[in-house]
Amino acid sequence: MIGLVDDLTETTCSRAGCRNIAAWNVNWRNPKLHGPDRVKIWLACDEHRDYLLHYLEARDFPVLVTALGRPLKRLPDAVPTERRP
Repeated sequence: MIGLVDDLTETTCSRAGCRNIAAWNVNWRNPKLHGPDRVKIWLACDEHRDYLLHYLEARDFPVLVTALGRPLKRLPDAVPTERRP
């Protein structure tokens, strides 16, 4: 049982107050601070996936959603309009 809490924390949705298991990587970056090689990742459950995506899009951050465990290594300024895997 050692490490069980840490394992759950690592796959928990990043939405504040959510304890659901994540199924998605929300890959994003702030282009004013980071180049295309710097990708930040929030984890999202099915319920909060679109919320987190739209939150970042509203701030004009490049963002692309991928399946959990499939992070991106690079996120250019222009991302494809199709964001659903």
